[in-house]
Formats: sequence, C-alpha cells, structure tokens
Amino acid sequence: MIAQIFEFIGNHFILVGMFVFLLIAFFVHEARRSGATVSTSVLVNLINKEDAVVVDVRDSKEYREGHIAGAMNIPYTSFDQRSTELETYKEKPLVVVCKIGQHSGTIGRKLGQLGFENVRRLSGGMTEWSSAGLPVIKGKS
Repeated sequence: MIAQIFEFIGNHFILVGMFVFLLIAFFVHEARRSGATVSTSVLVNLINKEDAVVVDVRDSKEYREGHIAGAMNIPYTSFDQRSTELETYKEKPLVVVCKIGQHSGTIGRKLGQLGFENVRRLSGGMTEWSSAGLPVIKGKS
C-alpha cells in the first residue's frame, strides 16, 4: 500500500504538488478569516498596552471556574443572540478565548462578518493560559 502511494506521487508529482499547495492555501486562508492566533504573552501585552477586550466563549459554569481578569462571558451557544453586546468595542482589539481553541475560530469568523477588523484568538485557549501559570479569576465578575 505504501509503495503504491509513493509510486502515485512519483508518477503524478505536479498533481500532488498542486494538491499540497491548495491544502496549505486553504488552511492559511481559514486562519486569516477567523483571526490570527496569539500566544499568552502576546495577549498579556494586548491587554496592558492596547486595552484589548477578551471575549470568553466557554459556558457560564466553566467561566465561573476560572477566567481571565476583565473577560466578557458570551457563551458559544448564545453568541448569535448576544453578539450585539460587543458593538461598543469595534475599534478595540478583540481576543476570543475558549477552552482549547476549537470554538474561537468560528466566533472569530462571525465577528469578521459583523465588521470587526482586529480579531484574534488565544492559541490553546484557557488550557494554555492556565498551563502557563497566569492568573485566573474564579466566580462571577
């Protein structure tokens, strides 16, 4: 089976090359549409220097168990109904945070469609934030 794959690649090098190029272009395009990813250290700088708004899209229970100071909680499941709460922050950088980074891309795309231009996503989500030993606020705030 593996030998056949290598034989196919050798016989159709241009076709395989184009497929790989298009696959990479697709992922790059999707990443840009949903906002660039930022590391925890970049997020700290955005909050401190550019007054970035953190939007936590985890459910309310997870948010109460620990969130970034000053983060707004707009759960993923109710984002479409509550997205208007972010209208006053269109001029500020927005950073979308979820548990491990899986939902933030979808929300980033939705924010882009709503006219938000400076949208980013926390790489690794709150899992990465906690693993880095950065402070979390527990309870409702």
